[in-house]
Amino acid sequence: MNEKEIKAVLKNGGNVIKTRDDRKLIVIDQDGKILNTEDCSWCLDDENSVVNNNVFRSRIEPWLTSLFQSEHLSILCGSGITNAISFLARGNTGTTMDETTFSSYQDEIKFASQESAKASGREKGNIEDQIRVANDLLRGLKILQENDKATKLEQDLNSIISNFANSILNSENGIAASEEDKRENAYRVLVNFLLSFASRTGNKERLNIFTTNYDRLIEVGAELAGIHLMDRFVGTMMPIFRSSRLNLDIHYNPPGIRGEPRYLEGVARLTKLHGSVDWVQNGGEIRRIGLPFGANSIAPYLQAPGLYGADVLQLMIYPNSAKDRETAEYPYVELFRDFAASICRPNSTLVTYGYGFADEHINRVIYDMLTIPSTHLVIISYDDPIGRILKFYSESAHKAQMSILMGRNLGDITNLTNDYLPKSAIDRATIRMAELLQHRMGATSSLDKQATATQVPIIADVPTSEE
Repeated sequence: MNEKEIKAVLKNGGNVIKTRDDRKLIVIDQDGKILNTEDCSWCLDDENSVVNNNVFRSRIEPWLTSLFQSEHLSILCGSGITNAISFLARGNTGTTMDETTFSSYQDEIKFASQESAKASGREKGNIEDQIRVANDLLRGLKILQENDKATKLEQDLNSIISNFANSILNSENGIAASEEDKRENAYRVLVNFLLSFASRTGNKERLNIFTTNYDRLIEVGAELAGIHLMDRFVGTMMPIFRSSRLNLDIHYNPPGIRGEPRYLEGVARLTKLHGSVDWVQNGGEIRRIGLPFGANSIAPYLQAPGLYGADVLQLMIYPNSAKDRETAEYPYVELFRDFAASICRPNSTLVTYGYGFADEHINRVIYDMLTIPSTHLVIISYDDPIGRILKFYSESAHKAQMSILMGRNLGDITNLTNDYLPKSAIDRATIRMAELLQHRMGATSSLDKQATATQVPIIADVPTSEE
């Protein structure tokens, strides 16, 4: 099936899956019928049978459990995770990236942002493109000493960025202030989602969490889950962004044991690739301010001693997603270096959730990762609204290193946490149970053969020394 046909199936509530030994995308309509049976090696024998959650689970959960045990595990979250949790909490999605209106140079800014979007492979520009173009124009006006025009454009930018920041906070507030039952359910799903990835034993490398979102949903979920997040910020009152990335970690000393510290479980590293609504440029430094989750406005929290009269123009929420200008500047160069260093190494697995592959500077790093044969990419998404996911897959020469889970069923965060992701616990008990069952089955099988030869009845369950 071609991309257009697959997009139509997704739009109508169907699903697309590629896991394990699948060589092509398996397309399944909203009724559970496989549409390209010739490409499916695990098609059901009965033509009237439908693919349900049990079939999906048998294909997905063991596969993801295996991949999550990779030496290096990373997850990249896009706006889809915020939209999913917002929908669970209040019935609608979070912040949109739609274009805004400037009172001056509107046509010029709109044209330039459209050209920027086309250069990135997107059909239309968004507010990020407009803010970046307006910033470039503002610098140009100041160089030309067009002070009156520069002042007016700067006022426009200040107002637009303030509204955009407040819309991010409104999205957070919509979750935090929703009905208690819905809010608790949304938080529970978020916690289980994060724990499925972060529940790695202490002898494995830490989970790396990357996000393109400006909100603090992942931080709130980690706090509720008891996950310790480590990032580049150092300090307590007003943490400062540090370029030096030492291999800091969290250890503990087991009772009665001296000199043998062990890694604390439930620790992850967080990198916000596009900045955050609570990051402020303060002189030559980047500070994280104490902005509550879902605050009504950001302005009061900028009026603090030591911020040197910072306003919303100093918020670090507007990287350039079309060219590399912003990512070559502080602090984005350090953030993208962390991203490349974390995923572009052998035995690495990257999982994307809710990321639409609209940022070329991120896609290039993922392309480079796939050139390493032992790496694997898992793409999980509710849909493909701009067609960039299917385009990324079709243009890749490394399809064998990619798993795809897309659709109304497979991309739903509730279904993921309930049925498809590994259980959110360190799996020693399950591993131990499997070993016991294997020993028992082996012992029973051996006694079965002996009983057959001697015609002596045997006991079905024979205890072993492992019990």
